[in-house]
Amino acid sequence: MKVIVSTLNAKYIHTCLALRYLKSFAEPEFPVEIKEYTIKDPAMNIVTDLYAHDPDVLGFSCYIWNIEQTIPVIKTLKKVKPELKIVLGGPEVSYDVAYWLERIPEVDFIVVGEGEETFKHLLQEIKGSQKYHMVFGLAYRDKQGRPVLNPPRPKLDLNTIPSPFRFKEDLPHLSKRITYVETSRGCPFSCQFCLSSIEVGVRYFDLDRMKKDILFLIDHGAKLIKFVDRTFNIKRDYAMEMFQFLIENHRGCVFQFEITADIMRPEVIQFLNDHAPEGIFRFEIGVQSTNDLTNELVRRKQNFNKLARNVRMIREGGKITQHLDLIAGLPEEDYNSFRKTFNDVFALEPEELQLGFLKMLRGTGLRERAEEHGYVYMDHAPYEILYNNVLSFDDVVRLKRVEDVLEKYWNAHRMDHTIKYLTKYEFETPFDFFQEFGDYWDAQGWAKIGHQLEDLYRRLYEFLTQRRTRRLQVVEGLMKYDYLLHHKHKPRTTWWEPSLDKPSRKTYVKLLAANPEKISDAFARLGLAEQELHKHTMMEILDFDLAHYLDAGEVRLQPTLLIVYYHPKQDKATFFCAPLERLSSEKYA
Repeated sequence: MKVIVSTLNAKYIHTCLALRYLKSFAEPEFPVEIKEYTIKDPAMNIVTDLYAHDPDVLGFSCYIWNIEQTIPVIKTLKKVKPELKIVLGGPEVSYDVAYWLERIPEVDFIVVGEGEETFKHLLQEIKGSQKYHMVFGLAYRDKQGRPVLNPPRPKLDLNTIPSPFRFKEDLPHLSKRITYVETSRGCPFSCQFCLSSIEVGVRYFDLDRMKKDILFLIDHGAKLIKFVDRTFNIKRDYAMEMFQFLIENHRGCVFQFEITADIMRPEVIQFLNDHAPEGIFRFEIGVQSTNDLTNELVRRKQNFNKLARNVRMIREGGKITQHLDLIAGLPEEDYNSFRKTFNDVFALEPEELQLGFLKMLRGTGLRERAEEHGYVYMDHAPYEILYNNVLSFDDVVRLKRVEDVLEKYWNAHRMDHTIKYLTKYEFETPFDFFQEFGDYWDAQGWAKIGHQLEDLYRRLYEFLTQRRTRRLQVVEGLMKYDYLLHHKHKPRTTWWEPSLDKPSRKTYVKLLAANPEKISDAFARLGLAEQELHKHTMMEILDFDLAHYLDAGEVRLQPTLLIVYYHPKQDKATFFCAPLERLSSEKYA
């Protein structure tokens, strides 16, 4: 009996941990082959490939991001291979199983919930006596075609599952794809918008076993490991020992965790700030909302003051990248309330701020009580809300525009200094900047066309010009600075007309080659000759003292020469600047 387990990942770099658990638990009694695709692969290509492998049993791991793309594959496969046994599993089909059995008659079985033991037992029955009523955690149809849902299966002892990380076929791809790891299952919290709230209690894999698996992955080239634990730091001693282990053995690998920030103790953060190498840890922190009533309605316990304190402490340490999440559309969070939530969280200056929209997941308490808050949402996955009793569809559309420019201009880090200045000095709040710009972006039709880096700068400058932004010359100078520092090599073109013509630039080149100390001692130590200055620098005249602004956060209007030096051997840019009055001399006046 040939068994294949498959899924459609969101991107090629993603991998499906669930498939590897099924394989590790079913073998050696049932050899299992893993076949992964992406949601962008044409359905017929997937069908053709799977058909060529001629499976007897084919399992699909189903999620909100792939179920609609998986269904056409299933239907076509059943047409060309009617005898094929098709099994579904995963969070998307573990709830409302009667609906799925009716909607996809081509499906023979659904594995509900935790799948390792149920899937293996199912394979035994398919090969053997076919007593499917004996398989706990299984849904199927009886002889009359009626849906049957067997009793749930008791939770598995996690340490009875063989390692899913040591398959030979995975090793060549570890350096090119994301490796997902879990050290626990379950969540201690009861957030009503999340499936994790349904499973009571948290179970852990043996810590020493996890260390060995992670070390194996690092030894074989893993570059990015994402821990999928719902709350990695809920068990402090376990988390601390793992942090220490990763610090000692990372070898350049990056690790991402989902962290509940308000329960982190300052001494844990201080330990990480003191000992973690810069850049190896990424924390994903779900804030979702800072509205107390909203959090109460979704049974979400959160102390935002403690969360904010800890996020700031992590940021000040400069070692750990933070990704903070918001959810628009939660109960009683209207447009103005969400504006406040956004501003509360943006003030923490996370490296990434994700604006997501509530998804009414099957099985969650919020979906079951949708009528209480007037929710109207998409019929099919991802079940995103369209509106509710306090947030109109017009509001949702406008927030989508905020999300769009937030991704392009903050999360992409193309012009951090510019955005920080605008959100602090030129707009009433950060949210208002992203909303106004998002509305303008949409009105110009830019959402329908592509863009290069230069386009992003030109479009922002156009928006700021048409609204008559105060101190536009300062913003323009910061935009030029951000643009030049964004490049590792000297750019061939710029999005603006250079402030220096060729004769003026030549004059400054001569001055800087002869008197580099007029800029700074650090610039003088570079020892750049005229030819090197011509070849490896960009120069611009700014209307304000950039160095003073970056140091003190205060704008001082004073003509200044900005010099950006592109190290030919180090692939990096370094900036220098000096007021023009310092550079004046009789010879070069």
